Amino acid sequence: MNLNQIQNVYFIGIGGIGMSALARYFKFIGKNVAGYDKTHTHLTGELEESGISIHFEDDVKLIGEEYLNKENTLVVITPAVPKHHSEWNYFLDNGFVVKKRAEVLGIITKDTFCFAVAGTHGKTTTSSILGHVLHESGADVTAFLGGIVENYNSNLIGNGKTVTVVEADEFDRSFLHLYPNIACVTSMDADHLDIYGDATAIEASFVEFAHKVEDKQHLFINNGLPLEAITVGVNDGSDFVAKNIRIENGWYVFDVKTPTEEIKDLQFGLPGRHNLTNALLALAMARTFGTPTEDIAKAFLTFKGVRRRFSFQIRKPELVYIDDYAHHPTEINAVHQAVRELYPGKKVLAVFQPHLFSRTKDFADDFAKSLSQFDEVMLMEIYPARELPMEGVTSQWLLDKIENNNKRLVQKEELISLMKVSDAPVIVTIGAGDVGEMVPDIKKALENDTSH
Repeated sequence: MNLNQIQNVYFIGIGGIGMSALARYFKFIGKNVAGYDKTHTHLTGELEESGISIHFEDDVKLIGEEYLNKENTLVVITPAVPKHHSEWNYFLDNGFVVKKRAEVLGIITKDTFCFAVAGTHGKTTTSSILGHVLHESGADVTAFLGGIVENYNSNLIGNGKTVTVVEADEFDRSFLHLYPNIACVTSMDADHLDIYGDATAIEASFVEFAHKVEDKQHLFINNGLPLEAITVGVNDGSDFVAKNIRIENGWYVFDVKTPTEEIKDLQFGLPGRHNLTNALLALAMARTFGTPTEDIAKAFLTFKGVRRRFSFQIRKPELVYIDDYAHHPTEINAVHQAVRELYPGKKVLAVFQPHLFSRTKDFADDFAKSLSQFDEVMLMEIYPARELPMEGVTSQWLLDKIENNNKRLVQKEELISLMKVSDAPVIVTIGAGDVGEMVPDIKKALENDTSH
């Protein structure tokens, strides 16, 4: 398929984080872009401000005239769209070119030098750090990201033609559409069991992805993963290893030993050991590509992080409020580790909104264990996203498993008033559902509340 012949690109599910990065890209290179999504969000608002027309009802009559010409229109869909969606079916029935987001990314990046970042956790942060490093070092790069990078206020970095950075998403086996020149795998925990069935099937698809990298010196993994590749790690025997790690003024300062050199006193501002390995993966890939060490060090200093990834909303001596997109037990453990490292001995309140009935069911015991580590827990109702309720899978059922006396189930409308009366000086909101949309209101309420 030749993208040069396409004038119009229509997105079904345009507000999705990966979809909106593609929408921004096509708009930037001069295509007409429009789309549908089922809900207004912060992201759809930003897209509309950039001149992209979006509607929120599934109705063929609302599709702009020019997008009904199948000769020069590409339709992009997200795997989360339900099969009975009438706009999607209209395009299919009328012989339009309809592609999944991952296929389109594959087409865009096939003729570029492509960096692909895979893994069940850490993809967005790792690819954002890498995109920032390459962009700051002057590489001709475009990075398509699964989160809004604070430095750019966008999920698209750069407008380069020859180098691309993409998140290689294992959901729906999407990442097998890519042609990576350099790649990494951050983690291979069980997730998306609704698609894969079991952990063995997930592992097999990561192995298949790894085989897409022709030069084995160009594949990097977190030490301990069952793949043959160059390893990165912290204080261990990895090929790229971070050591002599200390915290100074809330920053990590560390040295890195690579197969060919020793790099001293790197500084990196994102908290949590998991972010140290994310930065290390980005460094290993950039060095292999040829990015100078001093450019990497400089870019590490200026990287501000990704919206909703351990993102500080309030950072005062008397009150800290952090928001994080964590929606898997491993990610919640990472948030917990980072909070305890930064605020030892302080009481921490965690507000958690579970995402998907299937994921809550698959990992209920692990979720309970992760959440029990906090001093106080407020559990919201399950955010269904693309799913229908499952019998017996409720937030109350999960709450009963949490071994912590200071826990309660909260409804959305009472959440803010209950958060205000907590005496915890450190508060984290966690979850991938619409709790993210509540963050500005929570922040405002906590800032106006003098009792804290």
